[in-house]
Amino acid sequence: MSKQDYYEALGVSRGAAADEIKKAYRQMAMKYHPDRNPGNKEAEEKFKEAAEAYEVLSDPEKRQRYDRFGSDGVKGGGAGGFGGIDFDLSDALRTFMSGFGGFGDLFGESSRQSGPPRGQDLQIRLKLTLEEVATGVEKQIKIKRWVQCEACHGSGAASSDAVRTCPDCGGSGQIRQVSRSLFGQFVNIASCPRCGGSGRIIQKPCTSCTGSGRKKGESQVRVKIPAGVSTGNYLTLHGEGDAGPKGGPSGDVIVLIQEAPDERFERHGDDVLYKLRVGYSQAVLGDEIQIPTLQGKAKLEIEPGTQSGKILRMKGKGIPHLHGSGRGDQLVLIHVWTPEKISKEVKGILQQLAKHPEVFPD
Repeated sequence: MSKQDYYEALGVSRGAAADEIKKAYRQMAMKYHPDRNPGNKEAEEKFKEAAEAYEVLSDPEKRQRYDRFGSDGVKGGGAGGFGGIDFDLSDALRTFMSGFGGFGDLFGESSRQSGPPRGQDLQIRLKLTLEEVATGVEKQIKIKRWVQCEACHGSGAASSDAVRTCPDCGGSGQIRQVSRSLFGQFVNIASCPRCGGSGRIIQKPCTSCTGSGRKKGESQVRVKIPAGVSTGNYLTLHGEGDAGPKGGPSGDVIVLIQEAPDERFERHGDDVLYKLRVGYSQAVLGDEIQIPTLQGKAKLEIEPGTQSGKILRMKGKGIPHLHGSGRGDQLVLIHVWTPEKISKEVKGILQQLAKHPEVFPD
């Protein structure tokens, strides 16, 4: 969204105070959050745009550069990696979670820390059946990722004495760069290019991982899915993503929920719809039958004179409420079945019934 006005994206004036910008971002993030707008691509884009705008306007130095130079002033490293560059949903969700967890330093990228860089976040889609959604389930997932090198324990060095402090950054992993222009002095803190932000120089790299501190591998993790989730919900497995290079912290795994279609039920929020075909005599005389539910078989009473198209409600037989107690209902849509072929005997009976207007009204 580099061509879009950041102030316009958050709905604030150019003179807005920091608290006003923070409040505006909070409102926009909650309004366009994927959980509240499942499958809505437009809302997803606005969710990401709001995050990008806040990342710039919440930082006094970046905001000053943006006010003077526009989006060109905050591209690349100056905008923490977001300015003018698209980022996926997992980035936006991590931004949202870290922001509402503390709301201090909302974006991890905006203030670099010393030490090896963090590993990448991974995103996987987990398909669930409607029964699993209704009861909750624990799944074991196999993930292909970068794992820590066992030979060097992630350090990347052949031995402990094969590492020395980076002379360029003094072990901080950061380089302070000062530039001057007609508009004033700008200070930019970036990762040290010599040590890659680790603060260390490896003189003799590990032969197993060639100095990276990690290798391609896979791991199995268990994730507990609560009852009541739906497509678009997500869970975060902290520290289960790619191992960081040279002993850096691991990223996260973001599990996006995808609900598989069900042959018997249609989901409508926390209610489920079941289409029931009944015979003419059952509809006229009434009946008590067993029908499937998400919890197994249950009895359903059909009142005499039930019309085709009527919906019967089975309380508490639907999906549990994700954020609260109780559960939805099962709705049963009645369809009175008409046979395509009948015997002569049945045909004769129906012809006799046709003479009674209360049975077959005109």
